[in-house]
Amino acid sequence: MPEKTPQHWTESLFDSVYALYETAREYQTAHRAAQLAMDSVDFDRRKSHEGRIAIEGRTNAYGRTYTRCPHDHALSVLSRSYREAASEARCRYTEAALLYASGAAWAIRSVQKDEQPPVVSFEVDADGDAVPRAMHIPGLVTYEGGPALDGAYDAVRRCMDADEYAEDLAGRAYVSDHEAGEMFRAGNVADGLADAAFAYGLLAQRAVSFVLLEPRRARERELALARAAAQQQSQPTT
Repeated sequence: MPEKTPQHWTESLFDSVYALYETAREYQTAHRAAQLAMDSVDFDRRKSHEGRIAIEGRTNAYGRTYTRCPHDHALSVLSRSYREAASEARCRYTEAALLYASGAAWAIRSVQKDEQPPVVSFEVDADGDAVPRAMHIPGLVTYEGGPALDGAYDAVRRCMDADEYAEDLAGRAYVSDHEAGEMFRAGNVADGLADAAFAYGLLAQRAVSFVLLEPRRARERELALARAAAQQQSQPTT
């Protein structure tokens, strides 16, 4: 099998960002599926069948054979299972969305500094997990999508600030009724972090294509010159 031609750094860098997008989208889909599954067994939306079964060897408080509704039990078991799955998927989705958004932002800043990274790079924490980088993207004054990108960044910051505020309040020894209300409202805002980061990542990914325009054009010019030189060398001398 012939070896693949190595990618130019502009292509591998974009592929790296796109892989982060695919990762975040997978977790987003999983989170939504888990939420739908959880809603499907919600007792406020479902009425369990009233039929019951007897459990031999067990008695109730009155000394009678214990009975239970198997359908009700199944809904309870599934509700707990789906709730745990939804919680796990939500954490994974949030982490992936933040890596996607910050990875795209890092790629843009790197190109703006005339660097040529072949892939997005992350630092890791003590557990070896990738840590999101800074998300702000300065200097896109000529990019028509800049205002939308700035607005999406502000949305991410609001969610992150709300999350920090809610955590601060939750960690206090005493929380007043007023602060409890603020904590609840901040928590609701923070719940939108994953979706906000994913939306920002989508816009940042488009901006990656924008900042790669000139390096790609330079690459095309370089290839054109190389082809012309090779063609000239292949011509017979007189």
